[in-house]
Amino acid sequence: MKSPNGTGYALCGLRRHFIPAHVKMSKVTEEQTMRRVDYMIGPKEFVTLKAEQFMQDAVWHYTIEDTGDTLAQAIVDGGFGSVPIVAKDGKVVGIVSEFDLLNAIMEGRELAKVTAGDIMTKGNVSVTRDTPATEIIHLLQSKHLIRVPVIDTEGRLVGVVARRDLLLGYLRATEAIWTF
Repeated sequence: MKSPNGTGYALCGLRRHFIPAHVKMSKVTEEQTMRRVDYMIGPKEFVTLKAEQFMQDAVWHYTIEDTGDTLAQAIVDGGFGSVPIVAKDGKVVGIVSEFDLLNAIMEGRELAKVTAGDIMTKGNVSVTRDTPATEIIHLLQSKHLIRVPVIDTEGRLVGVVARRDLLLGYLRATEAIWTF
C-alpha cells in the first residue's frame, strides 16, 4: 500500500505509526490496531490479568525466508525490538530480535544475505491468551525479551505482548475511577 506522497508507507489506524508496504499483518485490518489494554478501564487486580487483556492483535510477522535487512528495516520502522517468525501455516517457529541482527553483523555477515531462519531464536518462546501477567513478566525478564508472541492452542500467532503493554496495563488497572 502506498501513501499519498508515494513513500511506501501507510498510516495504520488509531496507533498513528507508519507501516512499511511489505509488512504482513495477522488476521486484522488496519483499523483494528489498538492494543486491548487501550480499552481497559480500572481498577482491577493486576495479578489477575491475562495476556489476552494486554496483547496487540495486529502483529507484524515474517517467514524464515525473509532476509535480515528486511527484518532490520521493519524493526527500525516499527519501533519495536523483535518480530515473530511464522511458518506457512501461521505457527510461530521463532523470533528475530535486535540482538540476533546485531550478532549477525558482529559475525561479519551481510543482513541482505542471511535469512530469518539463519539467525532467529528458534523454538516456541511464546505465551497463550490465558497466561497470567506475572508469568509474562517472568518470561520477558528471564529471556531478556521486549515482546513475546501470543499463540492459540494450535501454536498459531494471534497477538503479541510487549513490556510497555504490561506497564500500561498496570497503570490502567491501578488508576482510580472518578466518581461524582
